[in-house]
Amino acid sequence: MVSFPSPWRSIGGGVTAPAGFLAAGSTAGLKASGKPDLSLLLAPVGAVCAGSFTTNRVRAACVDLCAGRLVASGGRARAVLTNSGQANACTGSRGLADSLTATAELARRLGLQPAEVLLCSTGVIGVPIPIDTLVAGLDPLVAALGPEGGAAAATAILTTDLTNKQIALEADLGGRRVRLGGMAKGSGMIHPQMATMLGYLSCDAGVPADLWQGMVRRAVERSFNAITVDGDTSTNDTFLAFAAGAPLPPEQFEALEAGLTAVSQHLARAIARDGEGATCLIEVQVEGAASDADARAIARIVCGSSLVKCAVHGRDPNWGRIVAAAGRAGAAFDPEAVALWLGAHQLMARGQPLAFDRPAASTYLKARAAGAYLGGSGPGGDTVLIRLRLGEGPGAGAAWGCDLSDQYVRINADYTT
Repeated sequence: MVSFPSPWRSIGGGVTAPAGFLAAGSTAGLKASGKPDLSLLLAPVGAVCAGSFTTNRVRAACVDLCAGRLVASGGRARAVLTNSGQANACTGSRGLADSLTATAELARRLGLQPAEVLLCSTGVIGVPIPIDTLVAGLDPLVAALGPEGGAAAATAILTTDLTNKQIALEADLGGRRVRLGGMAKGSGMIHPQMATMLGYLSCDAGVPADLWQGMVRRAVERSFNAITVDGDTSTNDTFLAFAAGAPLPPEQFEALEAGLTAVSQHLARAIARDGEGATCLIEVQVEGAASDADARAIARIVCGSSLVKCAVHGRDPNWGRIVAAAGRAGAAFDPEAVALWLGAHQLMARGQPLAFDRPAASTYLKARAAGAYLGGSGPGGDTVLIRLRLGEGPGAGAAWGCDLSDQYVRINADYTT
């Protein structure tokens, strides 16, 4: 089982577990499949919102709309609408016009100003939103808003995902109950720089907007920016985190950030585990680096290596691919100091190979593929743990990815045909 940092504990409810948050998901007809395709999250009065967005130069209009509104408002927003099925990226002036129409129409129904409403889109690039269909779906979506709507909202944002991704944590901070909730989507085009990756977080404690943005930025660096499925950064990557409630004493901010990071990492791992065609999660832990940033960079390169991913899928403990990937990450370390473990099997020490039980190491990889979904790196879990010690430096970091199967090629070879 995956554990969470004290004093945080897992609870049910997803993104609507925190007090005052409402959500809904519905089927508006945006997807030809007839699956749910419209999602809404509504935050309480006074909410602050921090955002992190794709750095891809080709960005959907909704990304610029969200980023611009958060800057203009000083981090104030009340609602986020998500349409699934169309990325609305590379659609020219229509992309912005449709984004403005969608947020204005929703604002009118919620009694908000358009600037208080954000929009996220996910789906096929180059396909505009059927805006009349979306607008027609807003009334039933708003009517469905409720404190139990988190699961429906988490389902309505999905595209090629096999399962929805949600979590909620609770802790007693400063004598009061504080809750964090989250939902996310993503399965392919995942290599965020902050794939069609979307993530949303809710918190029922009040935090100043500038401090909240700092917390979110650091959490994203240790979670969504530490995952990869296929090395492709999307045009639509967005993470939005809302906080609303009675002010939290500053001495509790560190504990709150630990919970925020835990929620973000859980959602990030869920995205990596649900990578298209994946059979297991890969976690790479790096220690002894010159800095935390170097450690995270090396971990991410190893997770993203197609050769490493293929070896894991083939249940082949081909450790040379791991150290070769680490060496091209652009971070300095002494190859003669490297130690490497695959699960409990140590494969290298002081830069030299060790004799190890190759069939047992292969069996370890096979067992991970049969492990419990998001069950962690312990016995019975689905996480392949790779640990690299590079020396005696103070830097440590982790990243998550998945194996690479022929199903990934099959899924993406005819994605639009």
